[in-house]
Amino acid sequence: METTTKNNLVRLVHYTNYYEPMISNFHLPPEKLQFTCYPLEKINDPNLSKETAHVLILNNDIPVGYFALETGEKVVKYTKNMNARLLTAFSINHDFQGNGFAKKGLLLLPLFVNQNLKNVNEIVLGVNKRNTAAINLYKKTGFIDHNEVFLGPSGEQHIMHLSISLKKD
Repeated sequence: METTTKNNLVRLVHYTNYYEPMISNFHLPPEKLQFTCYPLEKINDPNLSKETAHVLILNNDIPVGYFALETGEKVVKYTKNMNARLLTAFSINHDFQGNGFAKKGLLLLPLFVNQNLKNVNEIVLGVNKRNTAAINLYKKTGFIDHNEVFLGPSGEQHIMHLSISLKKD
């Protein structure tokens, strides 16, 4: 679950309290906050299922990004697949944006899911139609837009799907 380029070791790990001081300084500009939230807001959300996976994108063991892989009723809004997870709150700390960490993290996602979330065979997400940079990023990393849309709290959301091939034991 890692990729190395130009002195950068990028990997995905489950969030633990060890990382809290590092992500408490996460910076997101206002234009990004219209589409996501700070990692600790999501991690501390009492409405999330206990099975939600909180995932950090690390660069040389420093958290540069975050996302959640949710379960529960919310997933049904995006897919009928009971073995799917919903990717939410994807963000890259502003101090590290423009270095390819978002793309590298998303490219590691299928392997991470296969190794950590048994029986999950699909990742779905909703991305605001105004967030064209994110739509393009998700397409480049294997997500497919089947032209499904639903109205979310901040406008129309494109539903995108990433198929995960289950690893045979």
